[in-house]
Amino acid sequence: MEMTFRWYGKEDPVTLEKIRQIPGMKGIVTAIYDIPVGEVWPLDKIQTLKAEIEKHGLELSVIESVPVHEDIKIGLPTREKYIENYKTTIKNLGEAGIPVVCYNFMPVFDWTRSSLDYELEDGSTALIFEEDVIEKMDPLTGELSLPGWDSSYEIEELQTLFDHYKQVDHEKLWENIGYFIKEIMPVAEASGVKMAIHPDDPPFDIFGLPRIITNKENLERFINLYDSPNNGLTMCSGSLGAVPENDFPDMLRYFGKKNRVNFVHARNVKLSGTRSFQESPHLSETGSIDMYEVIRAMKDFDYTGPIRPDHGRMIWGETGKPGYGLYDRALGATYLNGLWEAENKRRKY
Repeated sequence: MEMTFRWYGKEDPVTLEKIRQIPGMKGIVTAIYDIPVGEVWPLDKIQTLKAEIEKHGLELSVIESVPVHEDIKIGLPTREKYIENYKTTIKNLGEAGIPVVCYNFMPVFDWTRSSLDYELEDGSTALIFEEDVIEKMDPLTGELSLPGWDSSYEIEELQTLFDHYKQVDHEKLWENIGYFIKEIMPVAEASGVKMAIHPDDPPFDIFGLPRIITNKENLERFINLYDSPNNGLTMCSGSLGAVPENDFPDMLRYFGKKNRVNFVHARNVKLSGTRSFQESPHLSETGSIDMYEVIRAMKDFDYTGPIRPDHGRMIWGETGKPGYGLYDRALGATYLNGLWEAENKRRKY
């Protein structure tokens, strides 16, 4: 596997100089953050970003993400323009030598939590999802603050989106994602870019909006939309593992042997209900996901692609973007590398 780290650009307090010092670190996961959703990413900006990363002795391993415009998800006539722009961006990423693109198809909201600074027993803070709290929230009141795309919209725009989504149920969303995938995948194949859809986070409907990339059955349905290794998955332990019915190591092994795992997010969560959880340290004993079994599953299909330690706690007084501090994610990367080394040696001897 190739150990990578999320970086939010030059404004990120977690600098490339610091990331490079994490043992075993090889690559960077990032994006271009100043281009409006739906617009083309220019080749020169991609090349400049790549050169900056390589200057620090790292590789640009994954673009996370190229956002999918809501008109595509809803299926509006304007989607044609945005799909063509998406194709051009994929071509430009391929020309720049970017091997993997992570993206999602979640309506309106990206990953969603009820609190960004829940205090754990050890005094650190973490992201948490409490079903009863979320059920009381109304994203259209203007009082809701979530770490997703809601901050990109004014209340009037959100209301318009919700009105459009009244006509989009689960099957309509499947129809729209199928249309999108069949349009972009030939371009991804020709450009040498592996697409890796991220599961819905959390993997169930919220605020009355449908979510479909949620479980083993739906991941199977998704990869069957277009039969190609370029139409692959980001297997995220924290997203899929946020509900007890998802056996993440089994799912990882299953889709890995089908050659559809193009990226891995390693994050642990501690389940506190069927639809509630708190994010925890990567260590298996602190969460509900057995990280050793995750590594074993990856070894079972000889995974050689990128992996990154996903959301971490804020520890040792660190401040910054919740879930994306340096220290706990660095500990996570070291822990994952240790499990990988141990499993390699166990199989060797």
